Formats: sequence, C-alpha cells, structure tokens
Amino acid sequence: MILEFSVKNYKVFKDRATMSFVASNYDKSTLENQNVKSLPDLGIRILNSAVLYGANASGKTKFFEALEFMRRFVRKSSKEGQKGEMIPIQPFLLSEATEHEPSEFEVVFVQNGIMYRYGFECTNQAVLSEWLFFKPKTRETQIFYRDTVDKHIEVNQTHFKKGDLLINADLVRDNALMVSVGSQFNDEICNHVVKWFTQDVACLSCMHESGYKSLSLMQTDQNNNHDKILDLLRRADLHIQDINVETLSPDNLPNSASPELRAFLMEKLLAEKTKIYSDVITSHHKYDIENKIIGSTLFSLEKEESHGTQKFFYLSGPILDVLEQGKTLFIDELDARLHPNLVQRIFSLFNNPKINCHGAQLVATTHNTSLLRSDRLRKDQIWFVEKDNHEAAHLYSLADFKSTEVRSNENYETNYLRGKYGATPYLQELDNFKNRVSEEER
Repeated sequence: MILEFSVKNYKVFKDRATMSFVASNYDKSTLENQNVKSLPDLGIRILNSAVLYGANASGKTKFFEALEFMRRFVRKSSKEGQKGEMIPIQPFLLSEATEHEPSEFEVVFVQNGIMYRYGFECTNQAVLSEWLFFKPKTRETQIFYRDTVDKHIEVNQTHFKKGDLLINADLVRDNALMVSVGSQFNDEICNHVVKWFTQDVACLSCMHESGYKSLSLMQTDQNNNHDKILDLLRRADLHIQDINVETLSPDNLPNSASPELRAFLMEKLLAEKTKIYSDVITSHHKYDIENKIIGSTLFSLEKEESHGTQKFFYLSGPILDVLEQGKTLFIDELDARLHPNLVQRIFSLFNNPKINCHGAQLVATTHNTSLLRSDRLRKDQIWFVEKDNHEAAHLYSLADFKSTEVRSNENYETNYLRGKYGATPYLQELDNFKNRVSEEER
C-alpha cells in the first residue's frame, strides 16, 4: 500500500508536491468503514482511493508521470545504460532557479506489514543522493544514505548485507540507483523495495491502452479468471453474455502480414511457443420477431464493439489483479470514454470492504465531477492540482481547507465547478472571440 508520494522540480512541479494516503482524523465517522483501511500494527489508517482534479494542462498527468519515472528508474537503472549515459529527467524549465537543479522523488509504502521510505535526487548526469529507511516496529531505521557529491555512503551493515560489497567494489554507477544494483546482487531488503515498484504499484494511461490490455486478454484466457472478467462486464450493463479470446496459429496468420512479420510470428509460435492474441469475441443474445431469445451473435471487440466497451474490458484485467493481490493502481484519465455512473462503480469496488479485502488502492485523474459528493468520497480523498501565474503546478487536498471554509456536508461538486476550491480553468467568453474574428474579416 502506498502512504505518500512526493516530487520536486520535475516538469511542471517546481516546489515539492506531496500526495498523502494516510487518512486524517478530522471526521473518523465519515465513510470510515468503506473508504479507509486500518493498519493497527503501524497505528495508521490508509485511504482505499483518491481522485485528482484540475484544469487541462494543470499537471495531473505529469504527477502520475513522476511516479512512473521513479518506478521505471528503480526497475531499470541497474540493467539499462552505461557509465556516462544521460538520465531521462526534466526539471522545471520555466525558472532560472530550477532549470539546472536536481529533481527529487520520495515514496512511503507498506509491504508485508513493514513501512519503507525511499527516495533519491538526480540530474541528467547522475544520482546525487539516495536514501532508504524502514520501520519494522515503532522506530524508523536508516538502511543507507548515499551522497555522490561528497562521495559519502552510510550503510546499516545489519540490514543492508550487500552494502559493503557494492561500495568496496565500486559497483554502483553514478547514473544508477544503489537499491536497483543491490537487488541485482540479491540483497534481501533491496529486493523488497524493487519488488514493490515492480509488482505492487502500476500506472496506467487510458489514452494508451496497448500498455495494459494484454493482461485482460491473458486473464480472459484463464479459466479461473474468465468468469470474473465476464461478471465485471455484465455488471457494467454492456449486454455481453460471454467473451473469449482468439489466438494466432501457424495456419491462420493474417494474409496482410509482410513476409518479415510472418517469419517473426512463426518463430514466436513455433520456437518460443508464445500465445499471440488476435482478437476478442463477444457474445450477445439474438432475438426473434417477438423479442424472445433464440440464440447468440458473435462480435469482434476491436471492430464491432464501442470504444467505451473496449476501454472497460481492457481495464477489467488490471482492476481484477489489483483487487485480488492488494496492489495500488494509478489510472490517468479514468473517465475517458466511460459513463460517469460506471466510473463511480469502479471506485465503489475499491471502497467496498467485502470486495476490497486485501487493501487495494485506486488513484485516478478525472474530470468526472459526480464523484465530488460528500456521501462518496471523504475530503482527504479529493485532490486538486493548479498552476500559478508562473506556470508552476501546486498540489493540495480538499482536507487542507479549514473546516469553516469547507464543511463535510456541503455540495463539493457544485462548489468545485463554481471555482470555490480552485483548480478550474479560467475561460474567457467565446462570444467575444467570435465577434473579434468577425470584425477582422469585415
């Protein structure tokens, strides 16, 4: 479970921006049983879901991109690149004070009942500092602190058993992370951190479905998950009675494929024995003239189902996986091509303790304001991002407002659209634009 994520001097975020998933104590009775999971051993309560609002180009996607960069760098920095190669990082470029300064990332999470705090700061050339702490009981303990500027590394020899080996043999490049290299050498505590980034948190962009639809295809092809995927589709009122995947075989390769592609597919199918999914087939009821069911008709998901149906199917695999494994799922533009009621139902899966019994979390950016109702989300689950006059993005929660400014029973949706909480676009009158164009044309 994720407890907190912070980023500083990355793309549109000039100053430190922190999103916390630790439930506040201001109204413990509000949606406590549905939207909050208690971790009594650590003495904290964690939010099951959160939503991020803001105008277009305000920084919502960039905040998720910051987490995805951190996730990818932790997973890949020890494997990809050579000494001296650039780190693909972009600081806040609209200020002389930050354009040459390092970017900073930090995450706090819980895995197997232990709290970890891990972070680093880096430029395009090198990792300048890196730190790892953990809290197995009541006291936070430093595992290591690395300062490449001063060439200084502090290592807890009791818990970081491979630390001295990495330091003495100079095995960590300036443009790589110690936690990633430590995991390559099978250090136990580094393995836990890298495992969390690799398996326990995922970032999806609903504008690029190719990055996650394969999981839904594979799960639909598995007997133990097929019925669960189908149940999700039926509950979404898509009128789908059954769904199955089609795979390629050496005998049914597409005629339109080039010789090179056919050779590649043949190698995958024969030599590597890889399953290649070619389509998804949905089944719908067929009716007679009296509207009685007489059979079924098969449709191609890609060619004949709506974009919204495709989107929900592709999301069903990651949602099912996260709920069953107790992972954290970040989804950018969740409401794209989905009805507002369906978006609400997706959130309700994570806020229902009977369904979400493993501590899964959903964090999403959206423009769907129907979620902004006090009977659905707590104030600390609602977040906003807004740019200032110098185009730097700032992140804040509805819970940051004083209780006298925002009451728990007020209409968050109406007040947000009115601009009470900020994070809405300032739109000039389009009629003036039309008149101005017309005058220029005369």
